[in-house]
Amino acid sequence: MPSHLKLVRTQLGRKLKSSARTRFHYTIPQLWNFKKGASRKMLKVDPYEYYLKAIDVILKQRPQRMKKGHGGSWTRDAVIYNMFLRSSAAFDHNRNGKLDLPVNAEGWRETGTFVKAIAMLPYIRSLGANTIHLLPITSIGSDGNKGTLGSPYAIKNPYELDDNLCEPHLGLGVGEEFKVFVEAAHRLGLRVVVEFVFRTSAKDGDWIKEHPEWFYWIKADIHDRAPGERNETKYGNPIFTPEELKSIRGMVEHHRLSDLLPPHVMYREMFTKPPAAHSISKEHGKWIGVLDDGTRVRIPGAFADWPPDDSQPPWGDVTYLKMYDHPDFNYIAYNTIRMYDIRLAQHENVNRSLWEKITGIIPHYQHEYGIDGVMIDMGHALPMELKQEMIHRARAMDPDFAFWDENFSVTEKSVKEGYNAVFGYQWADQHHPEKFKALIRKFSTEGFPLPYFATPENHNTPRAAARHGGTRYSRYAWALSNFLPAVPFLHSGFEIGERMPINTGLDFSKEELLRYPSDRLPLFSEYAYDWLDKDELTDWIRTVTRVRQSFASLIVDRSPDSFKYAHVENPHILAFSRTKGGKADGLLVAANSSMGKKQKLVLSLTTTKRHLKDMLTKKAFAVQHSRVTGTLSPGQVVVFEL
Repeated sequence: MPSHLKLVRTQLGRKLKSSARTRFHYTIPQLWNFKKGASRKMLKVDPYEYYLKAIDVILKQRPQRMKKGHGGSWTRDAVIYNMFLRSSAAFDHNRNGKLDLPVNAEGWRETGTFVKAIAMLPYIRSLGANTIHLLPITSIGSDGNKGTLGSPYAIKNPYELDDNLCEPHLGLGVGEEFKVFVEAAHRLGLRVVVEFVFRTSAKDGDWIKEHPEWFYWIKADIHDRAPGERNETKYGNPIFTPEELKSIRGMVEHHRLSDLLPPHVMYREMFTKPPAAHSISKEHGKWIGVLDDGTRVRIPGAFADWPPDDSQPPWGDVTYLKMYDHPDFNYIAYNTIRMYDIRLAQHENVNRSLWEKITGIIPHYQHEYGIDGVMIDMGHALPMELKQEMIHRARAMDPDFAFWDENFSVTEKSVKEGYNAVFGYQWADQHHPEKFKALIRKFSTEGFPLPYFATPENHNTPRAAARHGGTRYSRYAWALSNFLPAVPFLHSGFEIGERMPINTGLDFSKEELLRYPSDRLPLFSEYAYDWLDKDELTDWIRTVTRVRQSFASLIVDRSPDSFKYAHVENPHILAFSRTKGGKADGLLVAANSSMGKKQKLVLSLTTTKRHLKDMLTKKAFAVQHSRVTGTLSPGQVVVFEL
């Protein structure tokens, strides 16, 4: 099998030779550099020489063996670095104060590319990561998109990659660059997991003209309803009365999914049968079809489907795929796209050709690029039978392929569906000390049925450094996350104190929503992290990593007897111990959840030692009368070996 790394190295060598007399104005942040050096600085480089040397560094590494398992079981040992590639690898290379689109004057992209991400791999590994999770990297639609670049979740064609993620200067193409990225990651011992949305499509997706029967259609002359408006003559999420909502919630709660209440007749009559493929054409960037009777029809936008009165604004850049085909359910509502009515969710109603196309996506990426797993966005809205088919096909190719669920609930349901991990809800509770204490207490009682991601943030939440305490809170949150029997998840930008959210989907106040309008958010427009931020905490992350790696087998043990929550009188102090098989030796972790004041630590324990040394700071704490005592500064976390 040819090495794509070596092929790209050859191409870079040719480019370097042919541009020998060219003087580039190209800079990179010092943190990206594969050599050791001071951070918060820029380096001026020849881009061809820089990327050539970056690949040489990777090629000189002895290929790492990754721990083998079965059915994606390696997930429990994962330490994840999450990248939204377009922003994570973006930089103002020519230092003109903005990101030039699509390329700068010298022809280089300033938004993120796979080539830049390849050069960052040694840096990412140095943080302790052994897995990279990429937000969607597929081609992006344009109908209804916000911002200048559109959302990666508005997938135009899930079988095609986003051409904007490659460097046109190299002439390799995005597919080849991604192959190199995966090969380089594997050589360094990093697995690659890609996020997909199998439930929706861009409103101008490629499949619409090819297979109009895979989509919902409404009359083209029906206008969209404005957010907050309740005009039922316009299109939006179905409007129900309070009595209807009460009935719907009750039926779903008791799993009575037969004869669910449908939307009102006025809403259902907006929808039509699909037009013939030959009648569909683009008008001003939108797909428009014409029925046999001359009625013009269009693709409707999607919306949050549960609860049935969800107040989220409509998702104007995507539409739902039609998983089942039944004349009585030819509309978009909670009972057709998630809480499937039993009469609809029958084998004979399956949109079989669509399911076959969907189940082929993961094997395509396995065969072409060698990915190691997928994160499924909106997996809760996929029929169980379809998910089982997807898992079966993927694991037929790779028995150790991983499936992750973008789900904030940590329940047996995800285990039964075949997932290896869920996102979980630590991000929502960690900045509320009492809620976080309740979460970690659960580890010492019943535990959790499968691993969840231990992280204070993701691409839909506020940044940890934007919370009360700033990067002090970030240090506190990351240190604690690494000693729980969960999966540490480092959202790129976290390590440099980034405060700008990628998106404002979860846990934002009204004031914050006004501060971050969608057209300036990185999910929709160009943005580069402040890689020169003086508040970066990469050294702290590496320190935590070293300690965690020394006790990894103990830390990943999810059995309740390996975890003991310590009751402490001081409400600002939280503490727990990690031991194995009832033995006294192990780890003791304590933290000050106050971000503003020092707190006294007084913690009872059984030990003959007179001092315990914090493995993070090397500071000694006295042990007297079977109690460890000392003072913890705001947000400080200490880890003692028992």
